[in-house]
Amino acid sequence: MKITTPYFEILSPVDSATILQHIERCGRVCYKSEARITGTSAQSFVAGIIKRGHEAVLEHDSITVKFVVDRGVSHEIVRHRLASYCQESTRYCNYSKDGFGNEITVIKPCFWGVHSPEFFIWKAAMEAAEERYMALLAAGATPQEARSVLPNSLKTEVVMTANLREWRHFFKLRTAPAAHPQMREVAIPLLRRFQELVPVVFDDIKVEVPHEKS
Repeated sequence: MKITTPYFEILSPVDSATILQHIERCGRVCYKSEARITGTSAQSFVAGIIKRGHEAVLEHDSITVKFVVDRGVSHEIVRHRLASYCQESTRYCNYSKDGFGNEITVIKPCFWGVHSPEFFIWKAAMEAAEERYMALLAAGATPQEARSVLPNSLKTEVVMTANLREWRHFFKLRTAPAAHPQMREVAIPLLRRFQELVPVVFDDIKVEVPHEKS
């Protein structure tokens, strides 16, 4: 059994100037103000439509991200309906095969230290699930049948493509203090990265984390 940590990878090329210019070209159709487009007008235009709440314009551009998380977190990600997804399938992936290292991979819970009693209990449960999964396959079960004993902590890969408006909605929900700790574990650093790449679109979204409290 392999224990790993979650991460994300931005799959689509992200160029802030290109994105903002595209959004401006689309958005100015609403006001028939295309004549006001200049080499530097996109940033202020996009900032203005966000301030006015005219976020439908942001739906004209999208970003693709691959998440490597546990199955529990993936269930929360795919609840965002205005997005497209591809996900690692436990129906067809046979983790007893060489391509998977003949083992399952699980995501380490961020809320338990590796020397805590909770982590010890969790690890034993993961090892037991792997043993039973492999035993079912050896007994003749198919991967889609044997997956019934796989845990929520199983590593999965999810590719999500969403427009910029939906990404804003995603971050407002999934970085909030009430969000699941393992969801915030990937959502907060992803938001930070989006804020670096396309600051005009995402820099107004604030995140409360313990070390930032006054």
